[in-house]
Amino acid sequence: MRSTFTGIEISKRALFTQQAALTTTGHNISNANTAGYSRQVVNMVASRPLEYPGMMRSNVPGQMGQGVEFTSITRIREKFLDDQFRNENKQFGNYSIQNDTLDKLQAIVNEPTDTGIRSVLDKFWKSWTDLAKDPENVSGRKLVRENANALADAFNATSKQLSDLSNDLTSNIDVKANQINSLTTTISSLNNEIFRIEGLGDNANDLRDQRDLLTDQLSKIVNISVVETPQGYTINMGNTNLVTGQTTTAVTAATLATAMNSGDLNSGEVYGMIISRDRYVADYQQQLDTLANSIANGQVQITIPAGSVIPDGSVLMVPTNTPTGPTLTPVTYSGPVASRTLASDLTVVVQGINGLHKLGYTFATPAAKGVDFFTAKTGTAVTAATFQLNPVIANDPNYIATSLRTTGTAPNETAVKGNNTLALLISQLKDSKFSFNNGGNANGTPSIMNGTLDDYFRSIVGQLGVQAQTTSRQTDNQKAMVDQIEDRRQSVSGVSLDEEMSNMIKFQHAYGAASRFMTTFDQVLDKLINSTGVVGR
Repeated sequence: MRSTFTGIEISKRALFTQQAALTTTGHNISNANTAGYSRQVVNMVASRPLEYPGMMRSNVPGQMGQGVEFTSITRIREKFLDDQFRNENKQFGNYSIQNDTLDKLQAIVNEPTDTGIRSVLDKFWKSWTDLAKDPENVSGRKLVRENANALADAFNATSKQLSDLSNDLTSNIDVKANQINSLTTTISSLNNEIFRIEGLGDNANDLRDQRDLLTDQLSKIVNISVVETPQGYTINMGNTNLVTGQTTTAVTAATLATAMNSGDLNSGEVYGMIISRDRYVADYQQQLDTLANSIANGQVQITIPAGSVIPDGSVLMVPTNTPTGPTLTPVTYSGPVASRTLASDLTVVVQGINGLHKLGYTFATPAAKGVDFFTAKTGTAVTAATFQLNPVIANDPNYIATSLRTTGTAPNETAVKGNNTLALLISQLKDSKFSFNNGGNANGTPSIMNGTLDDYFRSIVGQLGVQAQTTSRQTDNQKAMVDQIEDRRQSVSGVSLDEEMSNMIKFQHAYGAASRFMTTFDQVLDKLINSTGVVGR
C-alpha cells in the first residue's frame, strides 16, 4: 500500500539529488583552472518503484515510481589518453633537456663572432705574418705574445664553461633524483588514502586527480609504466620498481646511471641530462682539447728551405716511402754549422708550433734555441684547460724565435739579422694540414682525420649547429604531440564553463520544481488532515 506521505518523500529525494548536482557543478566551476582537475558528474537513477496490486487488475502487481536518487559522484577520465600522454611526455622531457644543453653549447662556442676562438686564432696567425715582415721589431714580438695569451685565455675560458655545464648537469641529476623520490612518496601516500576512502564505498575523485597529476609530472622526468591495482598505482621504470601500493623505492644519481646502463632508463629529463653530459658536453670538451693540443703539439708536415741551420742535437722526422708504406725516419743533426746547414729543401714532420719553434733561434747573443711556445699549466698534457703561453716567453718576448739561420761557430753562433724564415713557417701553419686524433670509433680504434686547424674548428661548429637544429625540431614536434594529446584529454576531462552554466540552470529549475512539488503536496496533506473528518464544518 502506498503511503499517504509518498509525495513528500519523492520531493525530498529530488531536492537532495538536484542539490548534489548543483554542488558538484559549483565544484567543477571552482576548479575550472585547477591543474590536473577532472570534471565530475552526479550519477542519477530512478529509485526502486513501489510494487502493489492494481485496483483495476486484481491480484496483478503494479509499480509506482519513488522518485530519484544519486548513486555516486564520478570523474570523467580516459585511461588511454593518460597512457598516451605519459608515453609522449617522457620523450618531450628528453628532447627539451638536450635542446637546452645544445643551446648553451652554442652560446659557449660563440661562433661565428669577433670574440670566439676562431677569430682569436686568426689574429694570432696574423701577428706572426706581421712579425715576419720585421722579425727584430719589439712591438711585433709583444703583439705575438699578447695574441698568444688571448688564445690561451679563450681556450681556458671555453673549457671552464664546458666543465661548469657538465657539473650543472650532474647537480641537476641529483635534484631530479630527489624530485623523483618526493613524487613517488606522495603517490604512495595517496595510494593509501584512496584505498582507505574507497574501501568505505566512496569515490576519492579529487585525490585521484592529485595522484594522476603527480604521475604526469613523474612521466616527464623518467620513463614509467603505470598499472592500477586495488592497492593503488604500481609504477615501474623499465624493470626498476618505483612505487608498489603504499611502498616506494628511493633512487639516487648512481642508481639512475645504473638504470640507464641496463636500459631501464631510456627517456625523460634524467636520460636527457646524462646524454647531454656524457655525449654532447664531453664530446665537445674532447674536440676542444684536441684542437688546443694540435696547435701546440699536433703532427704537421712542413718544408724547411735550403740554407737553414738546424740546432745542434736536433732530431728531425723525415717521411720516407717503404715497401710496407710511408714511415718516419729520424735524422739527427749535430756538429759544426756547416754540417747542420741544409743543402736543399727538406720536408719533415714536426709536433705543432712547439716542434717548429724549437728549430729556430732567438736574436740573443749568442743565439738561443727556441723553446716550447705553448705549455701545460699543470702536468704534461696540453688541453684546453691547461693551455698557456710558455712563461719564459710571457716574461720576455725576446725568447720568441724567428730565424732559421746563424753565423759564426758554436758556442758563439748568432742569428742572421733580419732572417724571418721561422716566422714565415709558423704563420703558414694556419693553412697546413694537421693529423687530428678525433677520439675513437665503436671498436675503440682511434679516428684520425687530416685538415687545417680552421677546417677542424669549422667541423666542430658545423656539427654543433646540425645537432642543435635537429634537437630543436624534435623538441618542437614532440611538444606539438604532447599539446595535442593534452587538448584531447581536456576535451574529455576538462571543465567547460558554458556546459556547467547550462547544467546549473537545468539543476536549478529541477530543484525549484521539486520544491514546488513539495509545497503542493504539503497543501494536499493540509487539506486532508485539517479539512476532512468534521461533519458540517
